[in-house]
Amino acid sequence: MKRTCNLEKNRQKCNCTYEPCPRKGICCECLRYHWEMGELPACLFPPEVERIYDRSLRTFLEYYKGRV
Repeated sequence: MKRTCNLEKNRQKCNCTYEPCPRKGICCECLRYHWEMGELPACLFPPEVERIYDRSLRTFLEYYKGRV
């Protein structure tokens, strides 16, 4: 089954604060881009961490250590 990207719905839920981002709402491209950079997308971080733009795996693991 082929699925299509619901761009408007995705944009409404996207918590990325980097405004010139060309991938906002295109989750598959966002995930691919950040993974190639050794990062994770904004949607995996809470707002207080996302705002610092450190989307590294280390920051993700440090934040969630002991929380899950």
